[in-house]
Amino acid sequence: MATLATASMTDTATRGTNDLPFMLPGRPKMRYDFAKAWRHFRELVKDKENTAEVFPIFEALPWRGVYDAARAFLSTERGQRIRASEPSLVTILDDHEALRRLPAGSVGQVYCDFMEREGLSAQGLVDELEKYRPANSRFDDQVDWYMRRLRDTHDLMHVLSGYGRDALGEQCVLAFTYGQQPALAHLFLGYAGAMEISRRGRVKVPIFRAVREGHKMGKACSRLAEMPIRDVLAMPLDEARRMLGIRAARYYPEAHAKLRAAGIDPYDLLAAAKQAA
Repeated sequence: MATLATASMTDTATRGTNDLPFMLPGRPKMRYDFAKAWRHFRELVKDKENTAEVFPIFEALPWRGVYDAARAFLSTERGQRIRASEPSLVTILDDHEALRRLPAGSVGQVYCDFMEREGLSAQGLVDELEKYRPANSRFDDQVDWYMRRLRDTHDLMHVLSGYGRDALGEQCVLAFTYGQQPALAHLFLGYAGAMEISRRGRVKVPIFRAVREGHKMGKACSRLAEMPIRDVLAMPLDEARRMLGIRAARYYPEAHAKLRAAGIDPYDLLAAAKQAA
């Protein structure tokens, strides 16, 4: 199997494992603020591309078990090997020249197709979120490395799950992500977004079933952020999905088919609903 690795996992197993503390003091406790989350969600609904509203929602509805998950993963030899060999997913994911050398049909090739078609980059997502990240939330520790991987695998989840960047696809991938890394914000955004789509809809489609299915799919498969991403990128897409335990969605393509049959573009769903209102 082709690989992007530039050094073997054995060679890197001892590098970088003790260079950072596991978790620096001063990290905030994970608390919920439902009023804050709802306030920022209402602003996000007005413009789904307004990422300024996303970070506060995740601050208000965090994954309360993320520190424990990071500790469980990074306390293993495997976790430390992956940390040593993949210090930055952004660097790996944005090296399209290297990814394009992988075989046709590989995850890396499909990922490049997706990102280039959508005009996206891994660094672009980082830059957008960093604009709104409070200075006191920056910590140079191993937990930060783990949390960055949770962030940086978002678009890779789109590719592996098969969910597009249309309105329903985004809600499904949020629910899928909740199954992977249960920040309550993912669940809230996924279902609140589905409710907004349903409220504006002119055609009966399985919106909530699609989102619920995404949640189940994400929960059933291996946690992507804890996988060696170089190896995943080198795999044929179908093989990677089988390895991770990701099955094909049923209700998302069904919803798209029903929308198209009614003359509605799924990728312009909310705009079409707004015009009809």
